[in-house]
Amino acid sequence: MMARLRVPERSPGSRILGVGVYRPTRVVGNDEICARIDSSDEWIRRRSGIETRCVAGPDETVISMAVEAARKAMAQSGTQPDDVGMVLLATMSFLEQAPAAAPRVAHQLGARSAGSLDIAAACSGFCYALGLADSLVRSGDARNVVVIGSEKMSDIVDPTDRGTAFLFGDGAGAVVVGPSDTPGIGPVVWGSDGERHHMIAHDRSWLHTRETPGPWPTLRMAGPEVFRWASRVVPEISRQAVREAGLELSDLAAFVPHQANARIIDAAARSLDLAPHTVVARDVVTAGNTSAASIPLALGALLSRGSLPSGAPALLVGFGAGLAHAAQVVSLP
Repeated sequence: MMARLRVPERSPGSRILGVGVYRPTRVVGNDEICARIDSSDEWIRRRSGIETRCVAGPDETVISMAVEAARKAMAQSGTQPDDVGMVLLATMSFLEQAPAAAPRVAHQLGARSAGSLDIAAACSGFCYALGLADSLVRSGDARNVVVIGSEKMSDIVDPTDRGTAFLFGDGAGAVVVGPSDTPGIGPVVWGSDGERHHMIAHDRSWLHTRETPGPWPTLRMAGPEVFRWASRVVPEISRQAVREAGLELSDLAAFVPHQANARIIDAAARSLDLAPHTVVARDVVTAGNTSAASIPLALGALLSRGSLPSGAPALLVGFGAGLAHAAQVVSLP
C-alpha cells in the first residue's frame, strides 16, 4: 500500500489576539517640512489632512521598531516566544537586500525556532501578511503568527521633493494571530496592477546608482493618478471583502484603511455610505503615511480609546505601490 502524507490538524478559524505599536519619539510639524519644500501648513493640511508625523532617529530602525511593537502585541496576547511559529514582517523601507529583517526580529523576540520572512507589498503589506497568517494558523502550519508592519520612510523619501516629503512618517505596528473556534479574520481580497507600477516607485535602481554615481534613490509618486486609482479601488475591494465575510457594511464597527491621505479616506467613507456608528480611522492626521505600518498603528490608536467592543467587525484595507491592494474584515481583539 502506498504511504499517505499526514497533514496538521486544521483550525476552524483564526483571530487577532493582541495589538502593539511603536511610534518614534520625535514629532515633526508641517512648518519644519515647509522650510524645505517651499510650501505652507495650510497647503499640506488641505492636500493630505496631515498636521504632524513621527520621524525615527538613528537608533530607531525598521528592526528595532518592529521588535518593540511585536513585544507589546505578544504581551497583550499572553504569547510566549516559544509559542510563535512564524514572524511576518511587512516593510518597503528596509535597506538591506539580504538577509531579510524578519529573522533578526524573530531572534530578538526570542522566537528562535520560528519561521520568518519579509513581505514586500508596500502599503498593502500588512493586509497581505495578515491574510497569510490566517491561512498558516487555520492550516495548522503555525499555531501563532506575529504580523508586523514596520517602516522608516524617512530613509527612502527625498526631504526636498514637494510631492512626497510632507506625506510620510515612521513607525511600527504588530498583531499576534492565533487559533479560534470561530473565524475572526475574514477572507482576504487582494490583487495588483503591475502595468502601473511606475505611479509609486523609486526614481532609479541601486544598479543604476552603482554604475552611474549620483543621488540616493528615493520614492516618487504620481499623486493625482494615485488618488484617482485609490478612490476607485478602495470602495470596490471594501464592498467585496465585507460581502465575502458574510456581512453588510452597516455591520462594521470600524473602517481602518491604509492611512495614505485624509482625502482618500474621506472619499472612500463617503462612497461606502458607512453607518453613523462606524468609526473611521484617521491616524494619518498625526502620524502621516507610514506605509505597511499604517493600518496596525491606526488600529492600535482606535483600540486605545476603549470605545470599540471586543469581537466587533472592522474592515482593514491596504493599497499602494505595486499597484497592490488587499482587504479583509477582522473581529477586534
